[in-house]
Amino acid sequence: MFTPVRRRIRTAALALSTMAALALGATATNGAAAAPAAAKQGPTSVAYVEVNNNSMLNVGKYTLANGGAQVFDVAVIFAANINYDAGTKAGTLYFNPNVQSVLDNAATQIRPLQQKGIKVVLSVLGNHQGSGFANFPSQQTASTFAKQLSDTVTKYGLDGIDFDDEYADYGNNGTAQPNASSFVYLVSALRANMPGKIISLYNIGPAASRLSYGGVDVTSKFDYAWNPYYGSWQVPGIALPKSKLSPAAVQIGGTSQSTAASLAARTVSEGYGVFLTYNLDGTNRSADVSAFTRQLYGSDALYTP
Repeated sequence: MFTPVRRRIRTAALALSTMAALALGATATNGAAAAPAAAKQGPTSVAYVEVNNNSMLNVGKYTLANGGAQVFDVAVIFAANINYDAGTKAGTLYFNPNVQSVLDNAATQIRPLQQKGIKVVLSVLGNHQGSGFANFPSQQTASTFAKQLSDTVTKYGLDGIDFDDEYADYGNNGTAQPNASSFVYLVSALRANMPGKIISLYNIGPAASRLSYGGVDVTSKFDYAWNPYYGSWQVPGIALPKSKLSPAAVQIGGTSQSTAASLAARTVSEGYGVFLTYNLDGTNRSADVSAFTRQLYGSDALYTP
């Protein structure tokens, strides 16, 4: 059987040097027209949710005490997988039962967030089988995987795709090591398939350092980039404007409130436009969330079960 998606917990004590990117795109499809959201000035807040353990609906339970706006602007389903297909000898898209359940129940798990103005993105992660975003054997296999991704976005009414090049275990199942072309082919094809949608890059792994090939640089095809090391400050090394970068990364319930507040204050003072959070669960985290919303938006956060 396929290995289930692996929990991702990472701190500043781990090795540095990474990148990532998130893209805000068009409003939700499949009849999920977003209601007018309360006005909010400040950085875009992103929340990754480990759906093996927690509900996506948690993202919509936090509003600002001042004005009532949603705290989070983007919710990331963590995570689908890129698995190895022995027939094509390339990566193929896989949903573990928990991810599949979220997608199959989009009407109750995804649409309520989109109707609040929150974008919903599907993250894709390696699965220890040797296939990753950086070792497709040909441009065609990269394009085929890109179509699997864009078809998923269309089918389930999502707002985009997030790339996280971890746990691929390049070389397993006789697979190749990372090459220079694969990720460029993949991102180029995906952007062509879904203009206006989100494509984000969690800046880690071989793919994150292979953004240019054959005269094509895919940097501009991403909309946002962030530091993936929780509890730390690190400006992503990708040529995007500050408004699309998150040097701050916070694990909710894992990063101290004082550190979260400091990272949020620095985000504002240095003019960055994105604030990344991870592992939002079903507990009332209003104290943890308020630690950064006070700095980002000048307001405490309220939790509504």
